[in-house]
Amino acid sequence: MKLTEIKKKQLRIFILVAYGITFLMGLPMWYAFGKGLDVSVFPNAQMMYPAAGVVLAYLMTEKEDQQMPKRFFITYLAVTALLLICAAGSVVLPDIGWMGICNIVMIVGSILLWVMLLTEKKEKRIAYGLKGQKKKASLFCVLLFIGLYLLRTVLFYAVSGQISVLGEIAAEPYTWIMTVSLFLNFFLVFVAFFGEEYGWRYYLQPLLQSCFGKRWGVIILGIVWGIWHLPVNFFYYSPGTGLISAAGQQITCITLGIFFAYAYMKTENIWVPVILHFLNNNLVPIISGTYSAEVLQGQSMSWVQLISALVVNGVLFGGFLAAKEFREEKRD
Repeated sequence: MKLTEIKKKQLRIFILVAYGITFLMGLPMWYAFGKGLDVSVFPNAQMMYPAAGVVLAYLMTEKEDQQMPKRFFITYLAVTALLLICAAGSVVLPDIGWMGICNIVMIVGSILLWVMLLTEKKEKRIAYGLKGQKKKASLFCVLLFIGLYLLRTVLFYAVSGQISVLGEIAAEPYTWIMTVSLFLNFFLVFVAFFGEEYGWRYYLQPLLQSCFGKRWGVIILGIVWGIWHLPVNFFYYSPGTGLISAAGQQITCITLGIFFAYAYMKTENIWVPVILHFLNNNLVPIISGTYSAEVLQGQSMSWVQLISALVVNGVLFGGFLAAKEFREEKRD
């Protein structure tokens, strides 16, 4: 597919924001990490950049469009700017509790964005892919993901010989309190997960699929999505084994990206991958038994672990490449 000049300009803006800001902010993140400062604000801010790139591209190239949900978009950019300031502030003035401020910004921002979204005209939400639809198919995809996620968890615990630990976690009442609280938490922090999915699945996925085909487009998306995580891999997730973390990120982004793409194509509802992304990240503290997001930070990984991750994720999630949603339409 040959892109129009407007589409090319939108893509340039998206790349400049989604990748440019991410890697530019990787420099102060690297500095802060080297100084032993808390860098946990950076991943939260980074999740906002993909959608910010899309929103800014639309506002700059289609500002005359009366169907654009401008109030929602402008509010989103304001929340993004505040989180970016929090990330920068955690380096310049590290003694301030920036993570607490970040959480407040995300909660207040999420509430404001719900208000803006729900008070926008239905036509505007439809025009920019913000309206939920196909409720039965959406529920099916969410429940299917939960089932596959739990199966993957059981398999990983079994392979490591710690299946009894999983039983202990399941018997802990706090496990179920945390699980039930996920429903409320989603509405209070959805903005970050929307930040990624509106950029990757709503904007970039259709563009890449139109250029490279449904299957290869999604695989390429998984690769570029994984590369986008590099600052987080080296300075947050697994600083001591950053290269292994980056390789593991490719496995995760390609295989999970396939399932997220499947769910989005099946439902045409961006809120489905937003929910799936939220569950993928927020179930980790629960299934690990730590009940804290800190479990994501400072991990130690080995190349051997990647083999099981490749096999299990490849089978459970990568296998959806064979779904009918990925079949190319026959052309006369």
